[in-house]
Amino acid sequence: MNPYEKKRRWKFILLAFAVIIAGSSLWYTDYLVRNISDAERTRAELWALSMRNIIAMPDVNDEYITFIYSMRDSLAVPAIVADSSDNIITWRGLDSTKTDLQEDTERTYDPKYFQAQLRQMKKQHPQPIVLELDTRKWFVYYKDSVLLTQLRAFPYIQLSVIAIFLLVAYGVFSSSRKSEQDQVWVGLAKETAHQLGTPISSLMAWVELLRSRFNAPDDPLIMEMENDVKRLEMVADRFSKIGSKPVLHNHVVYDVVDEYINYFRVRVSDKIKFEIAGDDHVEALINVPLFDWVIENILKNAVNAIDGPGLIKVDIRENLVKEQVFIDICDTGSGIPRLKFDTIFQPGYTTRKRGWGLGLSLTKRIVENYHKGHIFVKDSEIGKGTTFRIVLKCNLTYEATTS
Repeated sequence: MNPYEKKRRWKFILLAFAVIIAGSSLWYTDYLVRNISDAERTRAELWALSMRNIIAMPDVNDEYITFIYSMRDSLAVPAIVADSSDNIITWRGLDSTKTDLQEDTERTYDPKYFQAQLRQMKKQHPQPIVLELDTRKWFVYYKDSVLLTQLRAFPYIQLSVIAIFLLVAYGVFSSSRKSEQDQVWVGLAKETAHQLGTPISSLMAWVELLRSRFNAPDDPLIMEMENDVKRLEMVADRFSKIGSKPVLHNHVVYDVVDEYINYFRVRVSDKIKFEIAGDDHVEALINVPLFDWVIENILKNAVNAIDGPGLIKVDIRENLVKEQVFIDICDTGSGIPRLKFDTIFQPGYTTRKRGWGLGLSLTKRIVENYHKGHIFVKDSEIGKGTTFRIVLKCNLTYEATTS
């Protein structure tokens, strides 16, 4: 299993633990809410019973009445007593500013407020408590206490705050870790470029010595050796540019790609054929050493995916509507599963036993961060091949000056 797959598996495991913890918290809170809700129902029933006793037994002694009143007040929850037509008879524990006690001791109330409270109580507890008084029936509606309401919302608020905290902390630590890793990679790349400088200079001198010693300025073998030394020099230049902003210049995209393919084709099997087609005039802002690196990584992956004879075709097309240039690189290799279209660009992902899984990740960074373009798998089919698409911003200045 490659490091990316292991990392993704650990993410799923941690996510599963987080879901279990959140679910347990919600379940336990729901258990407490149900118990408190049952207790409040019992309190409401006892309150209703005490009211019925007070109304039904007006002639009992004062001590008993005092006891009933004290019990009623201790058990009180926000409640409304209404008749079958929803006419308000009395209430308890509601906003005192919405009621008024007149001189004749008649209690009046704000109809809109109390009707709204009654609707809320019916919604929370559709089954009212019935008080049977002779021929009359009163209905007691009540609503949840403030404590119960807060307890219902508490776990969601708590989990939301924890989630926000974890996301912020994860973002900060990931950014810090990425910054440290970037510094390490930049330092390693620049040191590699510095170490390559001396042997490359020596190789260039040895090539010139061979050319003069054997008096063979046009010898094809020496010329290929010189091309390889220049390629090494370009690789060292690439590493030296990592971590700094590259300089982009106008180049004809077709010429840049064609030049690299001509260099690359003689260094792979003769069974693999190369074709390049499309618009040979469109220009784009490109850093050639870095963009060659992009083409190199995609072509190497295409070659590795081809088992036996095959074809790699590069098609360059201009889209004037979007002012873009499309570079499609198609191969007849083994193909990529659709679920892996995005995964292959992740650092560490590779299907090769000796691979580092950095080629396509670096390719994506060069295209998107340095050239402000886009790269993705346009299409792929197992056993038939893959098409990568590179999208760059084309330069219309060339066309304006030649039209």
